[in-house]
Amino acid sequence: MKATRKPAKGGLPNAMFIQAAVEDLPAELNGIADRIHINFPWGSLLRAVATGDQDILRSLRRVVVPHGLLEIIIGLDPERDKTEIERLRLPDLTSADVHSKLISQFEIAGFDLIESRNLDRSEWSRIETSWAKKLSPNDSRAVLFLRLRASWR
Repeated sequence: MKATRKPAKGGLPNAMFIQAAVEDLPAELNGIADRIHINFPWGSLLRAVATGDQDILRSLRRVVVPHGLLEIIIGLDPERDKTEIERLRLPDLTSADVHSKLISQFEIAGFDLIESRNLDRSEWSRIETSWAKKLSPNDSRAVLFLRLRASWR
């Protein structure tokens, strides 16, 4: 990932990477993030962002400064990921479902929608992760992109 490189090689001098459960983020992180990226979550984090789990969304919100960004990329293949979709009891992530159900959960947690759309496969090259590269040959995988802004509250 480019951000982890030394600043002289294009890295970011102020990037912080934390390994912690989103359910239990340390209080020291409150209000310090200008931007949070969640790329291709799996397991409990996928369930949380795909269902609008208020505890998790509020945990993310407390870490982000007012007007900070939360960007989420969810990529699911209805056939290949069927077992995980059923195990996590994930809803359909069609555009209609996202707008009628999911976005309101983010708003309750303190995020305002900026953008919601499905990414074209040609856009995947912008996502600089090994997982994006691994998934890109899959024509049946739908990739949802959400960009939200933390509201003042």
